[in-house]
Amino acid sequence: MAQSRINVSIGTVGVLGLADVPMETAPTTAYLMLGGRCAMNCAFCAQARDSTAGALKLSRVTWPEHDLEAVVDGLVAAARSGAIKRACIQVTVGRDSFARTLDAVRAIKARLPDLPVDAAILPQDVGQAGELLAAGLDHIGIGLDAASRETFEQAKGPHWDRTWTMIEGLAAQYPRRVSVHLIVGLGETERDVVEVIQRCQDMGVTVGLFAFTPLAGTPLADRPQPPLAVYRRMQVARHLICVKGARADMFRFAPGGELIDFGVNNLAEMLADGEAFRTSGCPDCNRPFYNERPGGVIYNYPRPLSAEEIAQAIASLGIAVGQGLR
Repeated sequence: MAQSRINVSIGTVGVLGLADVPMETAPTTAYLMLGGRCAMNCAFCAQARDSTAGALKLSRVTWPEHDLEAVVDGLVAAARSGAIKRACIQVTVGRDSFARTLDAVRAIKARLPDLPVDAAILPQDVGQAGELLAAGLDHIGIGLDAASRETFEQAKGPHWDRTWTMIEGLAAQYPRRVSVHLIVGLGETERDVVEVIQRCQDMGVTVGLFAFTPLAGTPLADRPQPPLAVYRRMQVARHLICVKGARADMFRFAPGGELIDFGVNNLAEMLADGEAFRTSGCPDCNRPFYNERPGGVIYNYPRPLSAEEIAQAIASLGIAVGQGLR
């Protein structure tokens, strides 16, 4: 293998048998990370260029380093047992990030040709993305993160138009093989989030929702997580648009951008299975406690919800079936 080491999320470490890790819920996707400190400087990211967060942190998760060959061996065993159904590589921006990602994808696919592998990476152009997809990548993930130009420029920098050009170009050339990460709680309005979800859905781009998570050592360390009611409404909006076939123009918003009506009369029925409140993104991605602390508020459920949890999630929306904001 061309590279010898790769970072592995602590939950994945346990599932792959690389160490004994107690877990409330195990990941069903193997989460890996390449690159170290990023050339980018996103204000919310532990791996940002100027971040003083720990070098092994991403969101609130620890990612210890392991030998790539041992990781692939663990993937083989976990995939055969059914414990792992997908692998996802988080890639920070650096001079060799593309080459290292290509090597990692090839190393995994050589042993596990049927295991779906995704990579969250910022390619230089559509050609680089095409090479990764040709090597066996299932989805290429783009960290749009912010749902408006203003929040993007504040949190990530001046490349809003460039990022959308990349997303649109990839979506046109590689339908259904592009995903976008979207963080709720950076200062955008609910209307902003809904409009981005609809735009992505229209292009055939998968949307994975994240709740903003404050991290020590980043410029946004003191920013609170989004109110649970806001995040629940965005989860439902995504579910209705991406799964149930609704459209954003069915929804109604208050003058300040708050979502006050989903425009459907059978909302409780459409939410009765609890799927809207589970982790969203690529298939089998459950990201346990990526945005949460065990025992705390759960933004993205990494498992099926109980009947009580479903009732609580629906009640926390602040929207009654067929009616407006309470």
